[in-house]
Amino acid sequence: MVYRLGTQFDFSSSWFQTSVGRLTGYWDAGYTYWVGDETASNHSLSFTPVFVYEFAGQSVRPFVEAGIGVALFSSTEMEDNDLGSSFQFEDRVGLGLRFANQEVGVRALHYSNAGLQTPNDGVEAYTLHYRLSF
Repeated sequence: MVYRLGTQFDFSSSWFQTSVGRLTGYWDAGYTYWVGDETASNHSLSFTPVFVYEFAGQSVRPFVEAGIGVALFSSTEMEDNDLGSSFQFEDRVGLGLRFANQEVGVRALHYSNAGLQTPNDGVEAYTLHYRLSF
């Protein structure tokens, strides 16, 4: 089980705007609490730039997103996985819907040290998310 609390800051500009949609993005900073069954629970801090392609729409705007950032874990052990180091890269892909000042979606997150240390078992998380913009 994974619990995550994050904050996001939108990029100040967008690119390739057409009648189909636009490319934009956000900076994501998060704290994640990883509940473990076999080993002690783990904590991580992450920071990731995320690029978003938002399709055009009046009231509902579908989107896809992808990003690569960095994360620091409190322990290199995660269940049966040995991360090799506390420093990890965070890769993410997701999709969802934006409406009014809200967003719902799904994401896949992968953490790995990219072979900088061995072992490099890595770990994944799959999330449902909700975002409220102020």
